[in-house]
Amino acid sequence: MGMTIPCDVAIVGGGLAGSLIALALRDRRPDVDVRIIDAAPAIGGDHVWSFFGSDVGDADRWLVAPLVVHAWREYDVAFPHLTRQIDATYYSLTSERLDRIVRARLPEPALMLGRKVLAASASAVVLADGDRIEAKGVIDCRGPGDLSVLELGWQKFVGQELALAQPHGASGPRVMDATVAQIDGYRFVYCLPFAADRMFVEDTYYSDTPDLDGTAIGTRIADYARTRGWEVAEVVRGEAGVLPITLGGDFEAYWRSSGANVAKAGMRAGLFQPATGYSLPDAVRLAVRIAAHGDLSGAALARFTHDYARTAWKRGAFYRMLNAMMFRAGDPAERWRIIERFYRLDPMLITRFYAGRSSLKDKARILTGKPPVPVGRAINVLRTTAWR
Repeated sequence: MGMTIPCDVAIVGGGLAGSLIALALRDRRPDVDVRIIDAAPAIGGDHVWSFFGSDVGDADRWLVAPLVVHAWREYDVAFPHLTRQIDATYYSLTSERLDRIVRARLPEPALMLGRKVLAASASAVVLADGDRIEAKGVIDCRGPGDLSVLELGWQKFVGQELALAQPHGASGPRVMDATVAQIDGYRFVYCLPFAADRMFVEDTYYSDTPDLDGTAIGTRIADYARTRGWEVAEVVRGEAGVLPITLGGDFEAYWRSSGANVAKAGMRAGLFQPATGYSLPDAVRLAVRIAAHGDLSGAALARFTHDYARTAWKRGAFYRMLNAMMFRAGDPAERWRIIERFYRLDPMLITRFYAGRSSLKDKARILTGKPPVPVGRAINVLRTTAWR
């Protein structure tokens, strides 16, 4: 017979979203007894998360600022007919820093790692070892729900941190290098200079399928490093991921697929930027708002997180429409032309786009001019895709 463990808030999943909620509660509501439950032995897995400075509002920056490991004042992009530097801040944080901060800030009993979860309800979590957590409120921050109820493209990647024999000479990140061979949809390479002789290189694809050939992509990363004149001394670490890019679908069906009456955050709640699949900005915003929410009971948290995620879904309709046109109306080998055209626009428009705060004027500017996809095909896609 297992033990019953009481607490105020049980967070199922020790990834980015769950960890941010725990940190926000610890900072703003230190009297709340929080538990993070995850089968993994460490917080955050093995990831690098990055975001533009404008993605996180000034009022919320306190939560993510201690987690930042690298910061740059500008970044650049490269396409076959365009190379451009963008004057905008860019930040990266790592799972190692996240794990260290969470362990330092939370009391030891709060971290229930290496514990597999069998089931979660609005107020209880059942563990595989027979223990049961009885909480006032449960927040499910595990992986995605049933993605089959959504219409999706995919952003997939393999990233490697490279130790170089000589300094690379790069002054800042290159967030898109689309001068590479276009394979499996829109392909670009993403480079973050972590130190004078360290470069994080990620080979990324906006693809119609989630299949990922890590061996082949690892070879392409090595080839790319050679073309940049970098002699690789060692691959320090690697990661891979497949992120959903939403074209349309049924939000309510997605929410119900992992429990209609259970609070959720992160991918579980459908909270990822429609155009990029990145979840950090919404994870920060929701964590801050949960910490400020008076009622932490399971029913109240379920309503609150549902309404937040539903509002975010509605706000993302314009971006889903653009995704639908890129994935369904255009030739996969020509997708780079759409992104190159976008990067010719005003830098502030680009910044607002990634922050999910495009103005009506921004939206009109993005849609005006010579269409990057066939008009007839685009109209048919908009008619047949549930992007709204």
